[in-house]
Amino acid sequence: MKVNKYLLNVLLAIVGGLIALFAYTIVVDKNQVVRVHDVKPTWFTALPEQMQIGEMDFVFAAEKSVHAVVHVMSTTMRQSRPSNPLWDFFHGVPDREPSPVVGFGSGVIISSDGYIVTNYHVIENARSIEVVLNDRRTFDAQLIGTDPSTDLALLKIQEKELPFLPMGDSDNLRVGQWVMAVGNPFNLTSTVTAGIVSAKGRSLGALQNRNMPIESFIQTDAAVNRGNSGGALINLRAELVGINTLIISPTQGYSGNSFAIPVNMVKKVVEDLKEFGEVQRALLGVTIQDVNAKLADSLKLGKIEGVYVAGVSEDGAAKSAGIREGDVILRIRDVPVNSVAELQEQIGRYRPNDKIQVSVKRKNKTQQFDVTLRNLQGTTTVVRPQEAFLGAKFNEVPADLKRELRIQSGVQINEMAPGKFSSAGVREGFIITRVNSTSVNSVDDIRRILESFSGGVFVEGIYPNGTTAYYAFGM
Repeated sequence: MKVNKYLLNVLLAIVGGLIALFAYTIVVDKNQVVRVHDVKPTWFTALPEQMQIGEMDFVFAAEKSVHAVVHVMSTTMRQSRPSNPLWDFFHGVPDREPSPVVGFGSGVIISSDGYIVTNYHVIENARSIEVVLNDRRTFDAQLIGTDPSTDLALLKIQEKELPFLPMGDSDNLRVGQWVMAVGNPFNLTSTVTAGIVSAKGRSLGALQNRNMPIESFIQTDAAVNRGNSGGALINLRAELVGINTLIISPTQGYSGNSFAIPVNMVKKVVEDLKEFGEVQRALLGVTIQDVNAKLADSLKLGKIEGVYVAGVSEDGAAKSAGIREGDVILRIRDVPVNSVAELQEQIGRYRPNDKIQVSVKRKNKTQQFDVTLRNLQGTTTVVRPQEAFLGAKFNEVPADLKRELRIQSGVQINEMAPGKFSSAGVREGFIITRVNSTSVNSVDDIRRILESFSGGVFVEGIYPNGTTAYYAFGM
């Protein structure tokens, strides 16, 4: 009996030792190889699955893009001394020898057959345009068309098999995403800088002197300086996502804020200029403003969202579809809009006669309207390019702008080229109300007045910001 107890105790000791050894191997031994850096804190967010190895490599994007960004030089003619309209009107316009002035900027090759996008302000009023490639070859450029409302221009050079940048999707850009600016600042070719997307949908009032300006800029902190205008904003896959346009700086140099036109807006402008020679600008026919806390409270909206409709045009698309003053526009098709800039960007992607669905909030209920967009003349037809008259192209003054400025007549300059008007100092957007004391409502009115007249011409008018102006030139 004692022997059996002894054997039982030995057996239990052996089993206990085996259990202890097994526990040591799976607990103590394994703990020695635990990697602390595999333990992620609660705020850690994994990288998106679509981000590929090497995507953070700036070298790849730089090498792919520098050969597709060009140097643009434009030559304009400037008078040797400023004009005095009153003196010229009474005493005649003296002979002035204009002198050439060369400006510079950047451009982006967007197709292998030589189409190049740049800013309108880079080639504005240019007598000639020259493009220098990254390999130092030089070409004379043809101006295909311009869109001052978005500050874009399309050029063409006669060359094939050129390196070019594919267009990406600016809607997919996210705040905080890496981007690179490629251009020619200070006449330095092939300069690449990097930064992040700081904000989207920025409206700065930078194009206020343009007719129907559209601003919805991408803001970045990539270094951009004079000469970068018209250059490329790219993602790290070397896709074009924007056209660098301007900076905001108290010193007129880089200070951390640069702005680019979204490439999705560029695509539409390029397509229109290629097909029609003129941008087909679609209008909703509303006067709009941002919704802030004060407005949301006064209208009892319950939420700060959308864009407030402060007025509707009598002959506009919105009124025809049933949208009213006081409505709050929430979405254009499936895209939410929460600022004037975002709404303008969305409408700017369409042409007259395009049909879109607009969601609005009315009396705290959401309603949807099918809207057929119209052009500036209130129709759905294609707008063809105008012939320049004395170096200017014109359009009718919108009825809403006439009411705002309290004018009864007028014709507006929507594009400037070298000629009598630009030489006199007239700027784009100017509304001519009277020529030699006679009211005008069309370019034909101006033609009739000037065809039977010789000598000094006196022009009266007003700019969209309310500034009145007077100009004189000789015929």
